[in-house]
Amino acid sequence: MKTFQFNALLQNDKWLSPAYVQVDKDNRIVSISDTLCIDAMPVKLNVYAIPGFQNAHSHAFQYAMAGLTEKHEVGTTDDFWSWREAMYQLALSVSPDDLEAIATMLYAEMLRHGYTRVAEFHYVHHQPNGRKYGNLSEMGERLVKAAQTVGIGITLVPIFYQKGGFGKPATEGQQRFISADIESYLKLLEASKKSTDLYENANIAIGIHSMRGVDPLIIKQIAAEGPQDLPFHIHISEQLKEIEDAIQYLGKRPVEWMLNEVDLSDRFHLVHATHLVDSETEGLARSGANVVLCPSTEGNLGDGIFPLKKFQNYGGRWSIGTDSHIGLNPFEELRILDYGQRLTSHQRNTFNSNTEGNSGKFAIEQTLVAGRKAMGNYNNQYFKVGEKLNAVLIDANHPLIATASEEHILNTIVYASDVSMQYGTISNGQLIVKAGMHLNQGEIQTNFIKTIKSLQNR
Repeated sequence: MKTFQFNALLQNDKWLSPAYVQVDKDNRIVSISDTLCIDAMPVKLNVYAIPGFQNAHSHAFQYAMAGLTEKHEVGTTDDFWSWREAMYQLALSVSPDDLEAIATMLYAEMLRHGYTRVAEFHYVHHQPNGRKYGNLSEMGERLVKAAQTVGIGITLVPIFYQKGGFGKPATEGQQRFISADIESYLKLLEASKKSTDLYENANIAIGIHSMRGVDPLIIKQIAAEGPQDLPFHIHISEQLKEIEDAIQYLGKRPVEWMLNEVDLSDRFHLVHATHLVDSETEGLARSGANVVLCPSTEGNLGDGIFPLKKFQNYGGRWSIGTDSHIGLNPFEELRILDYGQRLTSHQRNTFNSNTEGNSGKFAIEQTLVAGRKAMGNYNNQYFKVGEKLNAVLIDANHPLIATASEEHILNTIVYASDVSMQYGTISNGQLIVKAGMHLNQGEIQTNFIKTIKSLQNR
């Protein structure tokens, strides 16, 4: 048994202070109390502990190009579609060893910033020429190994990618992504499940790249006939052109089509959903489906701003992800999301539903509950006996934290923090990040730098 002693532990309805959390040999929580057991020798940490963040949308390989697409030729237009061409060039050059080194560095950085689980929206499946590896899940298995190396939880989401656009064949730049038909995808899903079985903190989910990337009738079939106990992830309505093409091809907008043709529920996670009309916003919220918002990437790509306040007013639920990893700080994602709404509504109470008007509390609750659902975890309790201990540790000695009353601590963390406030991260019961460094930072970083130099893309 091991006991952690925290200055305070965030629970669903209050701070528990002091807080003693005992874990067993499997790193599962045995007890949560404000009283120390007589025979315990606690690991004393002068910190405020909040639940580890869920990163509900990641494309790990894209971390290798973070910051490289900001030089624009004068007089030209740069948008999502031109950015995508640069991304395809990288996707065609990454080997299994490269992907594992990149993901290992990325996942270590996620842990450093407070994410303790990631949903990996994974679509680089095959060899650069499009031929399958002997292990259909070779690339996915490398992502699982990367997660295991650093100690982060992972939900592998092998992506069905079939088309180059509505009714169009795949392009040469997409050949590593493609599953020709539903049978091919289900074989990939089965192989990916075997890969997740290799790591106790890994599981599987279903993923569709987008409505332009898979025949819509097949999307409907997988939703209805595929495994019903797995989360279902899909990119949707991120770009205006995608909506225009959907209307031309289907006679309906993407989310409109999903609401009419798919029996949506809270196992569905629609990524971005940036451009919605009011009827789609209301229908999506009332369906119980979740949205996954990636504010730093959506801002970087110029996607647009999701109608969050309307969605929340109808009871909609959302989580966050880091997508292309131009940003990796969960608190920054929450602030960008909130401030975008404030700038368009000219009001400050964006995060204000059912939490007594407490913005920080609402933000933490939303991203945790919906984020866990994206991973197939329906536990709403922040810290629960029988579950593994996952926590972000905020330094109680930081001047803003040390001087804040209990009423204002959480909002100070969410709205006024940077990574320097973070003492460390406990992932699956292990204090894996301390003083801004992963325990294996040196080796991970050396392998990453060697890999990037060999790619010669930076």
